[in-house]
Amino acid sequence: MRYEEMDKSNDTNSISEQMVIGVTMGDAAGIGPEVVVKALSDPHIRRAAKFIVFGMHEQLCYAADKIEVEPFWGRYQHEKISRDYPHKVIVADYDEYSVPLWMRGPSKVAGEASIRFCLDAIDAARDGVIDAVVTAPVSKTSWKMADAPWPGHTEMLAERCKSKRKVMMFIAGPLKVALATIHEPLFEVRHKFTIGCVFEPIDLLHIALKETWGVENPKIGVAALNPHAGEDGQFGDEEKRIISPAILLAQEQGMKCFGPYPADTLFLRAVHGEFDGVVAMYHDQGMIPVKLLDFEGAVNVTIGIPIIRTSPAHGTAFDIVGRNLANPEGMKSAITTAIQMATTKKNLELRV
Repeated sequence: MRYEEMDKSNDTNSISEQMVIGVTMGDAAGIGPEVVVKALSDPHIRRAAKFIVFGMHEQLCYAADKIEVEPFWGRYQHEKISRDYPHKVIVADYDEYSVPLWMRGPSKVAGEASIRFCLDAIDAARDGVIDAVVTAPVSKTSWKMADAPWPGHTEMLAERCKSKRKVMMFIAGPLKVALATIHEPLFEVRHKFTIGCVFEPIDLLHIALKETWGVENPKIGVAALNPHAGEDGQFGDEEKRIISPAILLAQEQGMKCFGPYPADTLFLRAVHGEFDGVVAMYHDQGMIPVKLLDFEGAVNVTIGIPIIRTSPAHGTAFDIVGRNLANPEGMKSAITTAIQMATTKKNLELRV
């Protein structure tokens, strides 16, 4: 959804009727504070919804000063969040955490704080306080230093929401990609590679394309795991043993699902409109075309959970913190995608 379309769709809404979007600040020592402030300082973004930022007032003020923007938010203690603030943007402040402003790398305290932001935002979405969660980048190293039981957002979301199924999906321009496996070492993928782990992203992507993006009969292309789709077993038999049976299972349930196709051509076919979505077999197989196509604006969406969650697809970028170099386009795209998804969900609920 373009910014001008968001403006038009919200012209008749009072502030009390607008979607409330939760935004987590991410790692306090990364570019999260900067991209959050830059994104929400855009008047087109602010007109489209109300926002609750789960983060640290001090870090956000520091980021605003660096980019020469006056703070435009109200500040409240995080224990008192509500849908009914009279402000367009408020910061739910976690002032019990202290991350030095000079810090430019992973740390236990930043990990603990960013975990708390996320958990509270997830709970707020589950309780209906907010309509969607947009997460700024976190450091997996900081999370590990803080003894987090999850390697990343996706696993945290699934556990907190008690969801047995979850899939990591990415959007880059016309390309929508769901991953069959996510945070797994590449050489370990084969040990967890099953018909179920291929079928699940096909199924959830099919549902998401219909219910969130309004594609009546989604057409999904499925990537092969091996070069040349295995070349009839010469380069591996996972296509025959696992991927093709998963595709057949999806087809038997009425899904327009095709493949497995060699990954080196499938993504180009999808960009040209042959497929509405693609299922990739492992993390980098899907992420390389996504980031090549739209590195700054790509969006990560978690599908299969009962709440809406999006995120920019980039990382914490510790090397450019405090230099006013962070590009906010990914955060803006994540926010606009979250608003679009929340609006579609609300409209569907009203029809029932």
